[in-house]
Amino acid sequence: MAIMQNNAGSDSVDELSEINVTPFIDVMLVLLIIFMVAAPLSTVDVPVDLPVSNAQPQKRPDKLIFLTVKGDLSLAIENETIPATSLAAELDKRSENNRDERIFLRADEKVSYGEIMKVMNMLREAGYLKIALVGLEQVK
Repeated sequence: MAIMQNNAGSDSVDELSEINVTPFIDVMLVLLIIFMVAAPLSTVDVPVDLPVSNAQPQKRPDKLIFLTVKGDLSLAIENETIPATSLAAELDKRSENNRDERIFLRADEKVSYGEIMKVMNMLREAGYLKIALVGLEQVK
């Protein structure tokens, strides 16, 4: 608390009551630095078992193109096994060269994530960017 003298010439003394915010600012800056250092450390990759989706099933289009990655990593469109080299040509034939057609991608449970990404990259290179991943619905 500071004492201030009145300039009016009287002998009364007024008190100056201001909050000193300097310690508050110091504490806030220290906390900011702590959070800036700790935030990148909290984004560590953790192994996770992802839950089954409970999203509402979407309305089915009239014409569906199912691409299946089998357990032995072979590809099939509908029920016909195809070589991976002719994937783009088969999709063009089935979709009538409509690159905006949605491709429903199914994969066996044993297929690794990396192999699914390779198939998705092949679809992207062929020009098919609308890909829907197919899974089992959650039983309530």
